[in-house]
Amino acid sequence: MKIKKVFVLVLLLPILVASTHIHKYYVSVTKVEYVKEQQSVQIISQIFIDDFENLLRQRYDESITLDIEDEKTTVEYYMDRYLREKLLININGKPTKFKFIGKEYKDDITYCYLEIENVSSIKSFSITNDVLFDMFDDQQNIVRTHINDKNKSFILVSGNNKGVLNFN
Repeated sequence: MKIKKVFVLVLLLPILVASTHIHKYYVSVTKVEYVKEQQSVQIISQIFIDDFENLLRQRYDESITLDIEDEKTTVEYYMDRYLREKLLININGKPTKFKFIGKEYKDDITYCYLEIENVSSIKSFSITNDVLFDMFDDQQNIVRTHINDKNKSFILVSGNNKGVLNFN
């Protein structure tokens, strides 16, 4: 009987050990949509809450918690500040500034809402996305665009952090 238990344990141990190792993916998704009727570029940047929280703690304030019920009033200020440093957008060859509209949390993701106003047309669009590259070497930033009725996507990584689109 003891041999059977040891045999079963030897068979199950590798399965149990393998299932406890969770591989963490470091990824963000930024959606960019040009709404011509509103002359607006609307941006939603999706970042895992735990990664964003750790970054904000490390850079700005160790006591930050990304949790609606127990959140400091400075959280949105720090989010805006960080995104302005790490998310750079040029439209028609000129740098733009976005407005931080706000954020919300769904499941385990922070949704940051941004907008660039007064954009009458887009002939060229470029985005540099360095979000979380300063935290994770294997970070990937996916950028999905819908501009001038065309959908394009980029996967940006450290060392290849810029996507460019031309509309001629």
